[in-house]
Amino acid sequence: MKRLFLFLICCLSLLSLHAQQKHVILVTIDGFRPDFYLEDKWPTPNLKQLLLEGIHAYGVNSVFPSVTYSSHTTIVTGVQPDEHGIYYNGVFDPDSAGNKIYWNFHQIKVPTIWETAQKAGLTVASLMWPVSAEAPTSFNIADIGGMGDSVRTKYARPEGVVETIKQEVFHSNADINWGKDQKNAQVAAWVIQNLKPNLMTIHLFSVDHAEHMVGREGSMVSEAISDADSAVGIIRQAIMDAGIADSTLFIVTGDHGFYDVKKSVNPNVWLSKAGLLQKAQFYSAGGSTYLFLRDKKDKQTAKQVMTLLKSLPAEEKSYFRIVSRKEMNKIGADPNVAFALTGLEGAAFGNSRTRETITAGKGGTHGYFPDTRSIQTGFIAISPQMKKGVEIKEMNLRDITVFITEYLHLDMPTVKGKSVANYFNSL
Repeated sequence: MKRLFLFLICCLSLLSLHAQQKHVILVTIDGFRPDFYLEDKWPTPNLKQLLLEGIHAYGVNSVFPSVTYSSHTTIVTGVQPDEHGIYYNGVFDPDSAGNKIYWNFHQIKVPTIWETAQKAGLTVASLMWPVSAEAPTSFNIADIGGMGDSVRTKYARPEGVVETIKQEVFHSNADINWGKDQKNAQVAAWVIQNLKPNLMTIHLFSVDHAEHMVGREGSMVSEAISDADSAVGIIRQAIMDAGIADSTLFIVTGDHGFYDVKKSVNPNVWLSKAGLLQKAQFYSAGGSTYLFLRDKKDKQTAKQVMTLLKSLPAEEKSYFRIVSRKEMNKIGADPNVAFALTGLEGAAFGNSRTRETITAGKGGTHGYFPDTRSIQTGFIAISPQMKKGVEIKEMNLRDITVFITEYLHLDMPTVKGKSVANYFNSL
């Protein structure tokens, strides 16, 4: 507690220096869709107000697979998964039924906006961001999946900050429910007001949970996006209360869209029946699945699997499209697999080797090849320096990185996104 207090006092003593610096507050809503702010039926007054005051995208293309950890890592690196190395949410292990998630910053293979900003002398904070444990930030509480509060607290920085937040934000000793967007927003507001970070990344995820449970529509999704919208309002108010609104670029974006799941397909059952599981295995990521070979050079087995897939009955083939290695190279997907399948007709994939090959599906999922409207995510940005009322027809997740680097004048030559300077009156 004492160490945290001294830390904050030190930071506050630097406010006069930071007064002339710019700030970026980046919020992602997991499972965020453009229709949440483009259609009247959704209860999102804060998002729709931001749309009027800034710029927005009609649609943002995700990565492949369009899953949370891969997508969020592209946002903070500006490159596709084949370069940053976070290929899925979990690390594929052919000899394990369960897979460990990607969670530690050191698993990222390229520079990030966190370390780049920190090296530039800026104050950096992050809250519940995937693959961020031990990231070089002044404040950090990471998304560590289902590893538990003890692990989250262990890696929180500065040391003791979780207990301080319990007391100063929630006035309680009870564990914080990190699944509630408004609670996370209250924590973010506390950080913004006390630390005034030049860069803060914030991840909200109740919408994703709701869409997994019931699909794209329904009261549960409406309630979740309303919760996220209120969280956005809390964070925006904190920016104003901290006195940094005139120098802040406020971004609200996401990682992927969603599809309703009508069928569940277990392609490893096909491999099992063909006697190929000792040589090859599909690893599924919701709306897509990836063929790993025991021997990466085993082209013969890859051909056998391809022949097997093409010989399936027409009804079974109607549930997927084969994504070639060439297509995967072009979109920057995992370089370690032979090829992939992406779901069609509302089909998602599982990893079972023993269940029925095709069963009824429920709820919703993502992970599909990012070439459809339903899997696109959203983007809204405002700042006093930004033009108003501009709609970007289409952009990519890596372009979001450029908004940050150009606004903060960060030198990050590894970023592959497009320049966004024309959306500002001045930079």
